[in-house]
Amino acid sequence: MRVDHAVTHGTFSLDGETFDVDNNVWVVGDDRECVVIDAPHDVRAILDAVSGRRVVAIVLTHAHDDHVRVAPELARQTGAPMLLHPEEEVLWKLVHPGEPMPAPLADGDEIAVAGGTLRVLHTPGHSPGAVCLYAPALGCVFTGDTLFQGGPGATGRSYSDRPTIERSIRERLLTLPPETVVHTGHGADTTVRAEVF
Repeated sequence: MRVDHAVTHGTFSLDGETFDVDNNVWVVGDDRECVVIDAPHDVRAILDAVSGRRVVAIVLTHAHDDHVRVAPELARQTGAPMLLHPEEEVLWKLVHPGEPMPAPLADGDEIAVAGGTLRVLHTPGHSPGAVCLYAPALGCVFTGDTLFQGGPGATGRSYSDRPTIERSIRERLLTLPPETVVHTGHGADTTVRAEVF
């Protein structure tokens, strides 16, 4: 089981504003199969990271447009199911009004891939249904926009809440082993130990 990584470039739009962003795409698996975490801007870049493997699932950490924009197209090209927490429905419909909701993710779900598992941690605050994915065998957690190097994700937009994200981080992420590597939705990696606040 290993982690592969790509960076895609595009925009994030919400509340009438648009920003240029670079997004991390994480691909977890082995030489035969993998899980894709988030599907931001560029299907080709994601497929290059997949490198011909069978995609078990496309797991969406939340439904902001810069994390789900090409998810339906990636699902069509790979045949893989999209997975998203149900509380993200309002944001999903803003981005993909004509697409059905992805299959539901729930706190505590385990996604099997390449002989290991990704455990779903519901971490609301950046958005209502934001999730992180903990991979114990790899000693890492994929945090989407919940936790970055330097602290919590943004909460200045609709459907976000600062006290909620801080509680999620304290209760769900800072309780992981301190050496756990944090793979974020944007920017550099960090560790649980480095982000204690």
